Amino acid sequence: MPTNGDFRNSTSLYLIAAAVILFVLGQSVFFLVKAWKQGKALGIDKKKLRDAVTSSAIFTIPSALSILATVIALAPALGMVIPWVRLSVIGNLMYESTAAEAAMEAFGHIGGMAEKVTDPTVFAGIAWVMSLGICFSLVLLPFLAKPLHKKFVEAGKKDKEETENNGEKPKKKNDISGFMDLVSPAVFIGLIGAFVARAVAGSGKPDIFGDGAGVVSVITLVTAIVVSLVFELIAKKLKLTWLEPFVMPIGMIVAMVVSVVAFNVLPPEIAIWEWRG
Repeated sequence: MPTNGDFRNSTSLYLIAAAVILFVLGQSVFFLVKAWKQGKALGIDKKKLRDAVTSSAIFTIPSALSILATVIALAPALGMVIPWVRLSVIGNLMYESTAAEAAMEAFGHIGGMAEKVTDPTVFAGIAWVMSLGICFSLVLLPFLAKPLHKKFVEAGKKDKEETENNGEKPKKKNDISGFMDLVSPAVFIGLIGAFVARAVAGSGKPDIFGDGAGVVSVITLVTAIVVSLVFELIAKKLKLTWLEPFVMPIGMIVAMVVSVVAFNVLPPEIAIWEWRG
């Protein structure tokens, strides 16, 4: 446990992080035990319960790999502790990276994710932005979850009634289903587009080095896209449904490895050259 004066990885932060993680793990075990007991009370076969637990545990592996990759990406600037805690509770890959970069720019931190944050005040500000921003969903959830759930249930019943009456799937989805089918992909594409643009164009600030607007960043981007497409194609062609959740984590990890190799193999004048930023 580092105690060499690096406040980002101090012993006190590790202890706080351990307490948070233990609480989350305890909560998970509590609900697992409650669910198991409820399943037995409902007369569900133990084998089915074990299969459900096993499949759920396996399903978490792709998410864990994505989280690991994001922690590694954020660690050079923020250390291990804050990214580890944020992504172990209610954080996610795209939000944490976006929030951290936005806070860094607001505080005037030069170098982006590649440069160590040395000012405790800036570090605390970035941590607060990452934490408070994601908590907004928890504030809205108690007020919006029930009415939204009701709308989705009604939409599902309406689709089912149309299917039963017509003997086929409804040709036109109701408003709420159609709206969500459009919004979800649009939001995802927008977020991906922002990351792609940043990797290619950088921040546009000529006094900042290492903001992701160079040869290595494009190599990393292209590698991630190609690897993801290849594994997606393999999963579909060979009907390997278990592989589909692993596509994005594999693409991320392979791209990170390739970026490290490229940076060390390419001539220095090419590896560090940036055309914008």
